[in-house]
Amino acid sequence: MAENKDRKTPNNNIYWIYLVVFAFFLLATYIMTQKGGPKTIDMNAVRSLTEKEYVEKVELVRGKNKILIYLNEKGIENESRNDKELSKSGPQYTSEAFSEDVINKFLENNPTLDNEVKSERDWFDVLQWMFPIAILVALWFFFMRRMGAGPGGGQIFNIGKSRASLYDKENKVNVTFNDVAGLQEAKEEVQEVVEFLKNPQKFTKLGGHIPKGVLLVGPPGTGKTLLAKAVAGEAKVPFFSLSGSDFVEMFVGVGAARVRDLFKQAKEKAPCIIFIDEIDAVGRSRGRMNMTGGNDERENTLNQLLVEMDGFNSDTGVIIMAATNRPDVLDPALLRAGRFDRQIGVDRPDIKGREAIFAVHLKKLTLSESVEVSKLAAQTPGFVGADIMNVCNEAALIAARKAKDAVDMSDFQDAIDRVIGGLEKKTKIISPEEKKIVAYHEAGHAVTGWFLEHAHPLVKVSIVPRGLAALGYAQYLPKEQYLYTVPQLTDTMCMTLGGRAAEEIIFGEISTGAQNDLERITNMAYSMVTVYGMNKRVGQISFSQDSEYSFTKPYSDETAKVIDQEVKAIIDNAYNRTVNLLKEKRTALEAVAKALLEKEVLFKEDLIALIGERPWGSSEESVFFAKEDGKKPEEEKAAEEVPSEEAPVLPNENGINSNGTQTIEITDEDDNQS
Repeated sequence: MAENKDRKTPNNNIYWIYLVVFAFFLLATYIMTQKGGPKTIDMNAVRSLTEKEYVEKVELVRGKNKILIYLNEKGIENESRNDKELSKSGPQYTSEAFSEDVINKFLENNPTLDNEVKSERDWFDVLQWMFPIAILVALWFFFMRRMGAGPGGGQIFNIGKSRASLYDKENKVNVTFNDVAGLQEAKEEVQEVVEFLKNPQKFTKLGGHIPKGVLLVGPPGTGKTLLAKAVAGEAKVPFFSLSGSDFVEMFVGVGAARVRDLFKQAKEKAPCIIFIDEIDAVGRSRGRMNMTGGNDERENTLNQLLVEMDGFNSDTGVIIMAATNRPDVLDPALLRAGRFDRQIGVDRPDIKGREAIFAVHLKKLTLSESVEVSKLAAQTPGFVGADIMNVCNEAALIAARKAKDAVDMSDFQDAIDRVIGGLEKKTKIISPEEKKIVAYHEAGHAVTGWFLEHAHPLVKVSIVPRGLAALGYAQYLPKEQYLYTVPQLTDTMCMTLGGRAAEEIIFGEISTGAQNDLERITNMAYSMVTVYGMNKRVGQISFSQDSEYSFTKPYSDETAKVIDQEVKAIIDNAYNRTVNLLKEKRTALEAVAKALLEKEVLFKEDLIALIGERPWGSSEESVFFAKEDGKKPEEEKAAEEVPSEEAPVLPNENGINSNGTQTIEITDEDDNQS
């Protein structure tokens, strides 16, 4: 494929070469015409030259009714005195166009002059009207080649050709299943597809057949495309790869034509695999937000794709793989059995999966003996493969910045802080009043969570600014669990409100620093009432909306009023409970805040020294962490870092944010959240 592209590169520039040569020819012709040609004089001047016997001969130009005058040596010598640019080779002059009678009379009066009759075409006049046409033709060629350029050929009529990249024996993919970690179940599913292509008799002898389509579904960054690359590297069959947006074009009918061309090429190379990444770009459900003429082209493309996958002339030798993080927006006809028979969930990895992913990425780094993969996996709940790769890269960059010979555990600590909390703003100037507010805010979070049974255990609290706006953050050790009870959600809500409650108790007023906290508890409270049926007054009802374009609430205005009242009651009760707890533990709040103002960063052991052991501690918390300076031992298991103000919150694989708030996210940021 690469060699073909290299050979076609000169063709893209050959028209420019023609254009440059043509323009140069026009310029040269114009210069010669303007400077080297005969000068035009009137008939009286011609008679004067004849009377002086300066004229050697004349030529009558047929069709133009003008005369070309050639001077003799005497004439050239005399006329050159007055005109330095007079041509020496001739003709030196030409007359204006006159009628044939005038010219014939002149020739009759001068019978001794040599005269000839010749035909002459004014090439400059021809080029003047040819030049605009040539420019238009060149522009037409240029734009047609640009519109039709691509893997399909790049000629004028190749705009309907498929843009899929073909990987075969000559153009191999080096990714294998050994490069895919943390996706054991998904890997087993696609390995079956590869095995069928290598040994189809194993499955067909019992009457079975391989699924026609395999849809990879999961959040962004979980490794769907990487899994497809591994299939391409392992299958040893032709592999067509393209994006769903490659079918979309401004011209009507182009998308459907590209689908037909893609499957035509695939059938010629069967058995083979077609991989369509981000298929939701072309496979969205038909009829949604439909306006006349608005979605016709996309729907025609989808219709053609449906027919090719399982139509009257479908071929079983072509296997379709696709990936999306938004399966809820796909057309039901695309997901039915016979098209995408098998949907493989590629979810966020658990702690074992993260450990396997770290092991893959750490092979490329020079590590010190202090690095333990299990600690890194425990420290990053909710991370996907892309996040883990980013952490490893950031750790290597941090170590290189410090001129280290190897990457150690403190570099990974800094990298995780960098990825989740943002870049540390060492030069950010904060007034003493603001710093005090942030210290008490973060101390409120820490103390509240310290004395609540179901709150996540604290690992680190800091008032060092990070990111674009975060002035402080807390780091917790969340449990990997799938089910949450009302007391657990309530304790988490109280811990989230600890910062706002501490500000009110200490300063008698509140600040804008709790905006992110309030958003999280509001989402959690509405989820408890409208999604999980955890409110007695509303009842065992779930009002989750699955429709992408739903503009109406699935309940009445009276029910909406009840929901708002119950949500407010839940938040008010949690806030009052938090205020009472912090008033009771005000001594601990003051101690933690003053220590933060002094040290800026406190670890779990610092809080134990300040306010004593956590009353709700368990054996799961008796782990150690390496402090960022590498001198003080802390918890061994790492935790997820949660900015408590403005920095973004990263949910874990169970949909629970590291600060304990519940986020229901089905596929992507545009789906339903609660």
